[in-house]
Formats: sequence, structure tokens, C-alpha cells
Amino acid sequence: MQLPVVVIVTVFLGFVSGCATLPKASEVMDKVQSGSKPPRIASIHGVLSPQQSSAIMERLKSAAGPTEVLEREVAVNEEVGGGPLVKGSRVRLLVDGPATFAAMFKAIEGARHTINMETFIFEDDETGRKLADLFIRKREEGVQINLIYDSVGSLETPVSFFKQLRDKGINVVEFNPINPLKSSKKWRLTLRDHRKILVVDGKIAITGGVNISQVYSSKFFGEAGRTPTIPWRDTDILIEGPAVAEFQKIFFLAWEAQKGPPLNEKDYFPEQKEYGNNLVQVIKSRPGEAGRTTYVMYVSAVAFAEKSVHLTASYFVPDGQMIKTLRDAAQSGVDVKIILPKKSDQNLALYAGRYYYDELLESGVKLYELRNAILHAKTAVIDGVWATVGSTNLDFLSFSKNFEINTVILGGDFATEMENMFNRDLAESDQIKEEEWEKRPWASRIREWFSHLFSHML
Repeated sequence: MQLPVVVIVTVFLGFVSGCATLPKASEVMDKVQSGSKPPRIASIHGVLSPQQSSAIMERLKSAAGPTEVLEREVAVNEEVGGGPLVKGSRVRLLVDGPATFAAMFKAIEGARHTINMETFIFEDDETGRKLADLFIRKREEGVQINLIYDSVGSLETPVSFFKQLRDKGINVVEFNPINPLKSSKKWRLTLRDHRKILVVDGKIAITGGVNISQVYSSKFFGEAGRTPTIPWRDTDILIEGPAVAEFQKIFFLAWEAQKGPPLNEKDYFPEQKEYGNNLVQVIKSRPGEAGRTTYVMYVSAVAFAEKSVHLTASYFVPDGQMIKTLRDAAQSGVDVKIILPKKSDQNLALYAGRYYYDELLESGVKLYELRNAILHAKTAVIDGVWATVGSTNLDFLSFSKNFEINTVILGGDFATEMENMFNRDLAESDQIKEEEWEKRPWASRIREWFSHLFSHML
């Protein structure tokens, strides 16, 4: 979610920051040969042996059928600095804001020691105030609470809102303040924290696309048309088990980089136990070519697909590499389907994305636009075994200028849940047919062309 004032600021930042380049994903993929070595898999007892890792991957491959998206994609993510695969975590899919907020509030209610939250937007509305009140109550119970919010994302939230949290003993850090007088290091407007992470007691992590805002308060499935405002469609996940420590590490890195008050790490990394059979890999990205890991993750995952690529993208302004990879996959016989917004809070991004429909449709990519909702989800499921949920949009802003986080989950059961969710969204979407798209008005074509001129700022 990016509010109108945030859009204005973001576009301005694009103008003043100049153009950046995205890495050549093919060069990274070429370094990783299929079957050259098993991926590194961590457990609560340490890193597994190559033989143990190979056995786990072979079981996955036997269940999923032939696909290179498993070992090669994991290896690519490791190559660009992603974390190891972690076994033994349970992952629960949270569809839409109400499910995410219910899980968040339940986890926070049950907190005994620590709560860490990192978010792009924290609004002073009904949802934000309810969460702030709960934070204050838990702090009074002795729970240590640390909050990072982005300065641009939360630009419309009054300073007094965060002051009341600080006054109650909550550690609050403003990520890269817009006001240069508040910045603790070199002032750079373009570095934004778009991540959404909640970690409770070091044992539960919730992450995905949901910000702290009332716009997510209504469900999409089953409630469209009965709510006073159009619902927002988003996706989060709840993770329990060893992979939670990866989110805690990422939060600590951001906290230290923003000069937050010192934290005692031993309070935040409890002994873990295994909860499930999912293999989880956490991918963080940051500005700078070497840090654009989620970009390489997406491009390589599509390139390695052998059966299906099912993407849900809220802001879709792809670059040339992404376009080519999607086209190549479709032309090779892979079932490439992308669910996109019909309505958006960012019309410039909406029309810039539509500029690319022609060449995607021509190559056999199937495009759909979700009806009756503001699409904000950022998910993918590939070959029925590889899935990701995260904060990363398929646009230049996310890939090059933001701090982002995505979770990759390997396993047929979770991928089946993701496919079921994708199919439900598909049923609520209109397919864009090539012959009909070619007949759209010239006014729409001009608007798309004009919008795409701003692609490097979106």
C-alpha cells in the first residue's frame, strides 16, 4: 500500500536519485550448475551433511516431478547472499488483512518476553490505534517492544502517535528520516524500508504484504460488495520453528543500521524446536546492485520453471529481463499466469504495467485482472512445489531502491495451498484476451505509453 502523498514523494525521489541498473540474473544462473552440489540445509542441530541434504531434496523431487526450480533456485539464492534452507518450520497461510491481524494480535497477546516489528506503514487509524494500545499494555506487563517504521511510508502518521509509544517505554526507530536533521548518517532519501516483519518471543514470525492500516480490515473472499469500501486483497504467512531466527537476524541488522538502542541478543534467540516439515529460505534485499537478491530470485525462479508459473502482482512494472524470462517460459510450454489489479491506489503504476501487456500476451503469457478489490499481494507458486510470499513488488522501486523481504517455502503441501488460493483469485478475475486487448481505445494506449516513461520511478 502506498498512499497518494507517498506516491508524490516517491516519484520525486525517483527524479532526484537518477537511474540505477538491475543485475544480470543470467550471469548468476550460469554459475549454478544443475546437480553440482546439494543445497545447504540448516536444522536445530546445525547444518546437515551433503548426504542428508541430498536425501531431503530427492524426496521433494520425487513428489513434485522433474523440475530445476528446487536445487538450482535455492543455489542461486545462496549465491546472491540469501539465507540457508531451514528445515523443521510450520508455515500457515494468512489470506487478507483480517486473518493477518487476528494472527498478529493473538501472537502479541501471548508475548512473554519480546516483540519486534518492522513495517512500511503504521497508520493512526482504528487498526493502528488498537495495535498501539496493545503494545502499551504488553509493555506495562514487562514485554520488551521494538518498532521500526519507514519515514516515507508513515509520512501521514502524526509524530505524536509515535511519541506516545516512546513515552510508554517502547523503543521506536524511524527508518531513514525524511528530515535530514534527524538522520544519524549520510542523508539519502531514496532508501526505504518496505519490509513487513513481526517476531514474537523469537518463536513466531508473521510477514508478507500487509501494512498496519485500516484498509485491510475487510475480507475479499465472501464479503465483496457488502463492505462500505472496496476491500484490499493481500497475503501474509505465519511461521513457527527454526526459520523464525532468520527474521530476527534481519530485524537486528536493520535495528543496528538505524542506530536503535542496544538490544541483548540472548533475549531474542531462544532455543527452537521443530514444528513441521517445510523447508524455508528467507531472502532479504537492499539497495545497491549486490543487494538486489529478490530480483534475481524472481527472474531465476521463472527461468527454471518447467511446468507452471503462477504470479500475483500488485504493482507490475517489469524490466526487460523479467519480460524476456516470462516470454521465454510461456513460449517453451510453461503455463504462465499472472493475476494483476483491475483497480489500484497507484494509477501511474497500473497503466505503466499495462503498457507491457501486448508483448506478454503475444508470447502466450496469460494475464488476468482481479475484480472488486485493490490487489496488494505479492506471491508466486512455481511447478507446484516452490512458493514465495513477501513484500517485493515486481517493479523497479522494489527491486532497486527498497529494503525488501521474501520467504521461499519448498514443499508440495504448502504449494497446494498457494495454488488453491491462486485459483480462488483467478475465479474472481477477468482474463485479458489478446484480440480484445488490441481493440482498446487509443486514449488508453496513450495513457499507458505516457505512464511507462516513469517506469524507473515506480
